[in-house]
Amino acid sequence: MTNADERRSKNFRKPDSEWWHGKTYLFAYDDHLNVLLNPAFPKREGTNPHGEKDANGKMFHDEFLKVVQAKGSGWVDYMFPKSGETQPSHKWSYVKGFKHEDLTGLIGAGFFTN
Repeated sequence: MTNADERRSKNFRKPDSEWWHGKTYLFAYDDHLNVLLNPAFPKREGTNPHGEKDANGKMFHDEFLKVVQAKGSGWVDYMFPKSGETQPSHKWSYVKGFKHEDLTGLIGAGFFTN
């Protein structure tokens, strides 16, 4: 990663920036479900959550990819803990596929209903 890439990367992780406001932040996966960006849970970056289930048994990461592959974009609801919490809350995320040079994947953002 170059110094310019590192500076851009830090901007994605900075709360109350154009990329992360309040409890809403961008997240990105490649087309194999490798986590490229998750500012609220940075330890997930570089991991692959394929097959992981939420509290209700929904494989929501896989669902993100299915929605993008089938429709290009769409909404997915699931149970997920808010940043700094351990108990899951109901969350809706909008995901959209992207292609940049030789990288394809999805980018999304979501909100909690409570």
